[in-house]
Amino acid sequence: PQEPARVQEPPKIETVVVVEPPPPPVEIAPPTPPPPVAAVDVAEVEAPARRGWLARLKDGLSKSRQSITSSIGSIFTKRKLDRATLGELEDVLIQADLGLPVAERIIAAVAAGRYDREIEPDEVKRILAAEVEKVLKPVEIPFNFGSEKPFVILVVGVNGSGKTTTIGKLGAIAKQEGFSVMFAACDTFRAAAIEQLTVWGSRIGARTIARPTGADASGLAFDAMAEAQETGTDILFIDTAGRLQNKAYLMDELDKIVRVIRKKDASAPHAVLLVLDATTGQNALAQADVFTKVAGVTGLIMTKLDGTARGGILVAIAERFRLPVHAIGVGETIDDLQPFDAREFSRAIAGMEDA
Repeated sequence: PQEPARVQEPPKIETVVVVEPPPPPVEIAPPTPPPPVAAVDVAEVEAPARRGWLARLKDGLSKSRQSITSSIGSIFTKRKLDRATLGELEDVLIQADLGLPVAERIIAAVAAGRYDREIEPDEVKRILAAEVEKVLKPVEIPFNFGSEKPFVILVVGVNGSGKTTTIGKLGAIAKQEGFSVMFAACDTFRAAAIEQLTVWGSRIGARTIARPTGADASGLAFDAMAEAQETGTDILFIDTAGRLQNKAYLMDELDKIVRVIRKKDASAPHAVLLVLDATTGQNALAQADVFTKVAGVTGLIMTKLDGTARGGILVAIAERFRLPVHAIGVGETIDDLQPFDAREFSRAIAGMEDA
């Protein structure tokens, strides 16, 4: 029988491994240092913001300014200074709510050494600004958050004065300065006030202590005070009701709030801020009178100066009550609430060009 065919095995192939030498190390150049940053002058950064505020202030006071300066222009164009022109000027100043004492002071300054001769409207404006500044400068006092913890701020004012919005703006400023903030919605008679303060709290990251409408305001204030102490909160703002229809009830309610928070801190409240609406004109004087007697007001904030021709009321209030004026508002945004500056305000309301 035939032998089966033999299958030849393939020749063995030796695997040769070639080991290449490692590549030479790559030198990495050190990073190029960034170009030096030029020092920024803080004044250069703040200047545009300040100019922006001055423009808003001037725009906000435009109604007040126009009512005064247009009348000054018509009174003193090619007319000598006499009893008639001074009487007309006094009427203009009183109608602008500057108040009789301030109006008489300005009239005396205008008349001094100028009687029976022509005077330019711009000179009258300059005198007006100077006399208004003399009244306002002593009450130009910045508001500072104190070192007490919590620093308790009781905020008072009639409904509709911008009180709750002002609390929100002050809270935002405090947060920007690095403080922790809590709100107590003790205007328990108005659902809108409770809701508004809660919205502000959410917006700026502040805890808001609130209860249903009609809840006891003093009890809420006590709870807020206790929680602020327990949580180490820096600043506690307490909103309050502002119903002037019943002065005795208002006094009783504010007194209760003060008494309960003093059970937690005998030195509280550390500030009592009165918020006034400039559009109310002479009514703002009456409000200031009530709240200074009832609430022991320590300082004033005036709002809505952009919506009225009666911005002079701030001058009348300053002359009568000598309350520190901490801030003024000329709009809705946080930036529209700014520390009060007597010179800027005086020149803006008098229509001085560089205001």
